[in-house]
Amino acid sequence: MAQRHVARSNPERINLYQQITDRIIADLEAGRVPWVQPWGTANAGIGMPHNAVSSRRYSGINVLTLWHAVVSRGFSNHAFLTFRQAAALGGSVRRGERGVGIIYTRRFVPSSERRRADTEGTATSGGIPFLKHFTVFSVDQCDDLPEHICLPPPPIPDGLILPHAEELIAATGADFRIGGPSAYYSPGHDYVAVPRPDDFHEPINWHRTAFHELGHWTGHATRLGRDQIGSFGSKDYGREELVAEMAGAFICAALGIVPSVRHADYIGSWLQIIREDNRAILRAASAASKAADYILACRDTASTGLDVAGEDEVDGFELEGRLAA
Repeated sequence: MAQRHVARSNPERINLYQQITDRIIADLEAGRVPWVQPWGTANAGIGMPHNAVSSRRYSGINVLTLWHAVVSRGFSNHAFLTFRQAAALGGSVRRGERGVGIIYTRRFVPSSERRRADTEGTATSGGIPFLKHFTVFSVDQCDDLPEHICLPPPPIPDGLILPHAEELIAATGADFRIGGPSAYYSPGHDYVAVPRPDDFHEPINWHRTAFHELGHWTGHATRLGRDQIGSFGSKDYGREELVAEMAGAFICAALGIVPSVRHADYIGSWLQIIREDNRAILRAASAASKAADYILACRDTASTGLDVAGEDEVDGFELEGRLAA
C-alpha cells in the first residue's frame, strides 16, 4: 500500500516543483525578477503577503507566488485567506473567483514510531515528509469580511523608513562596518562591510545593499549554517547570491522599501542553476525567508524583549534538504 502511494504522490510533487520553476524561468527570461516586482504598476503598496486572520507572513516560494498574484491580478493589498477562514469570519469568496495555489510541507510520524519512542523513552525520528497544496484568496475576492480585515495597512510615513532600517541593523548585533570602496560579507571574520551612504547615487540603494549583505551574514555557522564556501563564479556561490538577493528583497518589502536587483548580471547564472534543478528556486526561497525572518526577529526581540519564534502554522513553506533529496 505504502509503495503504491509513493508511486502516485512523487510525480505530483515533481510536477508541482516544475510548474513553479517554469514560471520563475519565464519571468527571468523576460527580464522580470520575481522577487523584485514592478510595484510602480501595482495597485498594492510595498509589503509582504500575509494571512488575513493570523497576520503571519507567508514564507519561501509562497512569497513569490503571492507577489506575482498581487501584481498580475491587481489586488489592492497583500492579505490572503482560505475559503474556510472567510466563512468563519462571516464572509464569503465571491462566486467564480479563482484562488492562488500555495504549498507547505509537514512530517508524518507513524503510530508505530510514536509507540516505540514512548516505550524506549526516546525522541521520535524526523518522520516522513509530505507536500500539500492548498488555495488562498485575496481579501479583494471576498464579500462581507470585517472591515479591519479588508483595509490595507496605512503607508509608512515619510522619514521613517531610514530610521527603521537603521534600528533593524543595530538590533541584529552584527559587526557592521561602514566605509571603504565595496560591499561584502566576510564569512571568515564574520562582519559586514558597506560603503558610506553618500557614496551611492541614490541613498535608498545603501539600504538595499546593507540588507543583501546581512542576508549573507545570517548564513554563518552560528546562525542558520548555510554553505558559504563557494568561490566566485561557482554554482555554490551563485546559489548563495540568490538566497541573499531574495532575503534582501523580503526585508526591504517588510520595511516598505522598494526592492531592486542589486546584481542584475547574475541573472544568467541563476537561470542555469534553476534550469538544472527544478527544486533549486524552492530551496533558495525557503532559505531566503529563514534569513529574512531571522533578521526581522531581531527587531521584534529588541522591542519586546521576548523570543518571537513563529508558531507552527500551515500557511508557510519550508523545504528541508532531505525532503528534496
